[in-house]
Amino acid sequence: MMDAETRVKHLTDSHGTLEGAPLLAAMHELFGGRIALLSSFGAESAVLLALAAEATPDFPVLFVNTGKLFGETLRYRDQLVERLGLRDVREIGPTADDLAAGDKDGLLFNRDYDACCHLRKTVPLERALATAGLEAWVTGRKRFQSATRAALPLFEAEGGRVKVNPLANWDKDRLEEEFTRRDLPRHPLEADGFLSIGCYTCTERVAPGADPRSGRWAGSAKTECGIHTTMIGIAR
Repeated sequence: MMDAETRVKHLTDSHGTLEGAPLLAAMHELFGGRIALLSSFGAESAVLLALAAEATPDFPVLFVNTGKLFGETLRYRDQLVERLGLRDVREIGPTADDLAAGDKDGLLFNRDYDACCHLRKTVPLERALATAGLEAWVTGRKRFQSATRAALPLFEAEGGRVKVNPLANWDKDRLEEEFTRRDLPRHPLEADGFLSIGCYTCTERVAPGADPRSGRWAGSAKTECGIHTTMIGIAR
């Protein structure tokens, strides 16, 4: 079987000019039931979900419920699932045993951002990827979102799997055009200044003109939850 690094090289050569729904449809056909889309159902999520639904309503979607999400996010998820006709949304999250062992008082976020994200996001996602036997997964990351994502490629190899970033080349204007063209509903917190939305414990409003992700873990050097930076070393 071809390793992930080799597969990424082949995909870059064969599918490197595709993006959006055509790329998602091609990946769904290529990987069959061994690919899923990861969505936070956050401020920009509706566009990628709409493109996936256009490719096929059966495109598997993984939603990590950390147990500390805004109620607005959960309601927005339900709204988008119904609106887009998504038929395979799988909610994952930390187990009771995970929390008993790593965050018994529910205040780990106050002590260690990284450990909390690892426990509530990274571990559940890796468990889901392994349990489902997935060989590839799709993210909604884009280069314009932050300096740490400025060189984001269309395809990546990580942890023995392929990561696909169909919107890597999209800028904010194009994203907004797609929201308008498809008449997609907005996350209810976006109008209140939340431009990148995670857990309510670690998400703040973004100042006008600031990096969209500057409201995440404000006041710290942390810029990513860990899903896209630490999963390489997690045992499958």
